[in-house]
Amino acid sequence: MIRSLLTCRIALTASVVVVLAGCSDPAPRTSAPTSAPTESTASPSPSAPTSSSTPTARPSEPAVAGADLTALELPVLVGQVFMTATEPAAAQPETLDAITDHHVGNVMLRGRGTEGVKATAEVVRTLRHAAGDPTGGLPLLVATDQEGGLVQVLRGRGFSEIPRTTVQGGWSVATLRARATTWARELRAAGVDLNLAPVLDTVPDAAFAERNAPIGYFDRQFGFTPADVTRHGLAFLDGMEAGGIIGTVKHFPGLGRVTANPDTSSDVHDTQTTATDEYLAPFEAAIAADAEVVMMSTATYDKLDPDESAAFSRPIVTGLLRERLGFDGVVISDDLSAAKQVADRSPQRRAVDFLRAGGDLVLAIDPDHMAAMTSAVVTEAEKDPAFRARVEEAATRVVALKRSHASR
Repeated sequence: MIRSLLTCRIALTASVVVVLAGCSDPAPRTSAPTSAPTESTASPSPSAPTSSSTPTARPSEPAVAGADLTALELPVLVGQVFMTATEPAAAQPETLDAITDHHVGNVMLRGRGTEGVKATAEVVRTLRHAAGDPTGGLPLLVATDQEGGLVQVLRGRGFSEIPRTTVQGGWSVATLRARATTWARELRAAGVDLNLAPVLDTVPDAAFAERNAPIGYFDRQFGFTPADVTRHGLAFLDGMEAGGIIGTVKHFPGLGRVTANPDTSSDVHDTQTTATDEYLAPFEAAIAADAEVVMMSTATYDKLDPDESAAFSRPIVTGLLRERLGFDGVVISDDLSAAKQVADRSPQRRAVDFLRAGGDLVLAIDPDHMAAMTSAVVTEAEKDPAFRARVEEAATRVVALKRSHASR
């Protein structure tokens, strides 16, 4: 599906892009970073053994229920629009409580795991076993963050060592697609459904990369032009799909031109991006190629909505992403629990504001936030019919994604 549109989209994008710099592989980092990669993978991973053989067994999971979602009790319905996290070595008690007590229907494996595919699959089985009645018979959507380089959550026997994204950007499209397919099959064998990758942010040039705290500093970009990012980003996305994994394009509308990291800094602004910006081209191409999930940045975009960060901005989520670019899939937030950029409002407001803006899946990696966040959404839905309809719409999209994945 993605592959069928890849060639024509690359040609179209390349014809309108100004080449800013050649794609190169920045030198390895030798000094301590001043900010950390996003999606809560803050420190480099230790090396881990690899295996050329990929297990084919996949943990069993319940079938996706076909019942009308509006028939679910409201707290159960609300749980479908939340994703919390656990360390990959073991299912944390707090995460299991979030599933059983607050009906949270989606979990991310975060941090650092070196236990390998089989051990990870056991953790996923434990998480899935906790679902069932608490989630209205709907299975979990299990995610992780497997970009490569410093942002690779899962390692160990059965998982490949994935190189930095800048290295991937130097490969041919065919090579990247083939290797991404292998990485996806490893994830699927471990019970994972969703990869929070690829990064489609464009960093202007190698010199600026050193100052681009969330992306360029950590070599997370495929290249230094929208054309390069489009070409290789879609190859990665296509490989994920070919291997049975849902990809996530991020961080809309782009973090390639900021100088601070929203995870570790507040008041992060992009002063350049416009609604017709050429740096939106990779996202637009991914949408045209039927990308299913888009992750929102939490930075503020002065020329799009100077008053709200992107994740809470209806003009950006609904106006730009949904209406102008035509995206009708699942919109997931970047982390709304630990990121300093969103610390100016309560966790309850973060969840409600993201959903109100048009988002579908609230990612909050700290499971201790689930009680307050889910309760706030339930309360708001009970008193505001329009907001309840918005929650139902979001839950419908999330469950449709699960159904689609289960049928592959």
